Amino acid sequence: MKNKAAQSKAWKTVQIARHPDRPQFLDYVSEIFTEFDALHGDRLYGDDGAMVGGLARFNGQAVMVVGQHRGRSTREKLQHNFGMSNPEGYRKSQRLLDMAERFNLPVFTFIDTMGAYPGVGAEERGQAEAIATSLAQLSSLKVPVIATVLGEGGSGGALGIGVADRVIMLSHSIYSVISPEGCASILWKTAEKAEQASEALALTADKLKELGIVEYVVDEGEGAHLQPDVVMDKLKHVLQAALDELVPMDANARCEARYQRLMKFGSDNSGLAS
Repeated sequence: MKNKAAQSKAWKTVQIARHPDRPQFLDYVSEIFTEFDALHGDRLYGDDGAMVGGLARFNGQAVMVVGQHRGRSTREKLQHNFGMSNPEGYRKSQRLLDMAERFNLPVFTFIDTMGAYPGVGAEERGQAEAIATSLAQLSSLKVPVIATVLGEGGSGGALGIGVADRVIMLSHSIYSVISPEGCASILWKTAEKAEQASEALALTADKLKELGIVEYVVDEGEGAHLQPDVVMDKLKHVLQAALDELVPMDANARCEARYQRLMKFGSDNSGLAS
């Protein structure tokens, strides 16, 4: 009975993370940041609507903001490709992060995606290479990097902007190597076991904090869609606390600590299984 209750709690979290009224990246940008100026294009192929980013101010400080936006209406979802980035999206983020490094701007990334777009065109244009290059770039940036999981953090599509000094999750967000349905289809040959898979994946914020994957969990009550202003205010305070912690650090020491944070995952001393 205890395991069943735990499964139900994890599956409920998955449903809330996917709630159609849940605030999305651009909603948070408009409330938490000021003077946001979106920048477009990867200077190689085109502009990717799923990955949005640009310059902004956070409590008066110039910063770089990058995130995945899903869209709500059918037209907006198509414009933003349901939050699933193509290679040009990750190359756009790389361009913006290079700019942040050049001008010594702290970086805030916001994750909300089912995963990177798996289409043939995306693969032909180097989806895997684009994500791998993003991981390498984020692991070596000298400026502070803070990542926040707003809703669904799926696979390499999420990790492509998720390597950071500090990772924050909203309490009803999820972060996993694969969706529960995808996991169930592989393990049990049916997506009907998704609820069971959601518990096995340990994809909830509280579980991931226990494992050391995330540093902060922002309590959103019954869901951010019910009290968005309250949740956004809480998140703003956590973002400021994380930034205040990171800014005084030596740039090289901070970069090395970020790299070591990434490398410890899966090792015996991280609390994760080898």
